[in-house]
Amino acid sequence: MIVTIMQPAYLPWLGYFDRIRRSDLCISLDHVQIDRNSRTKFANRNKVRTAQGWTWLTVPIRSGGRYGDMPLDAIDIDSGQDWAARHWKTIEGSYRRAPFFADWQARLAPVYADPPGQLLPLCRRLTGDLLRGFGITTPVVSSLDLACRDAKDLLILNLCREVGATTYLSGPFGRDYLDRAAFRAAGIELLFHDYRHPTYTQAFPGFEPYMSAIDLALTHGPDSLGILATDGGLAQE
Repeated sequence: MIVTIMQPAYLPWLGYFDRIRRSDLCISLDHVQIDRNSRTKFANRNKVRTAQGWTWLTVPIRSGGRYGDMPLDAIDIDSGQDWAARHWKTIEGSYRRAPFFADWQARLAPVYADPPGQLLPLCRRLTGDLLRGFGITTPVVSSLDLACRDAKDLLILNLCREVGATTYLSGPFGRDYLDRAAFRAAGIELLFHDYRHPTYTQAFPGFEPYMSAIDLALTHGPDSLGILATDGGLAQE
């Protein structure tokens, strides 16, 4: 069984969904602290395409000075800021002429009209909508429902053991911290996902990679899965 493990993310990029697609089970790391690494810090932000290139959509969070020390399942959204209306205005303004905007409007608009008060339910809902829209059926379970509470590389290894993984599909930055020998000793194959980003027609001329997956969904609709599901990009080391 191929397992992947990732932190939840706001409007994730295509590589996020390709890792889930390639796996038999995805574990969402909902109990850990929010990621402070600038390379991977997407729990509360992501990019969308605009006529000027791209822009960040960032969900404001209330940290009480404890940003980086709070578990993801305890992070409240700062409801004092009118972020949801701003985000929807940007999405609507950028994609209203996209071929499949009307199809996705029914899924997305209600989320922004009445958003959850916490970050984790927001990420879960939008990610779930995108998975269903892409036709990706890999089950996603929360780490909150599993027993393992180890740290960093041991957390990943022991979560894999807990669910009976035979292969762990890691993101590319797992090379920096995963103990390859420990995975070999546990009889778990270790693969790294180096996503080969596709090029496709966007809402505006030119191409900007690494946008939120809604960029592809709104512009290519039912053809999206065939575009995001690129071949190759897996390495065993």
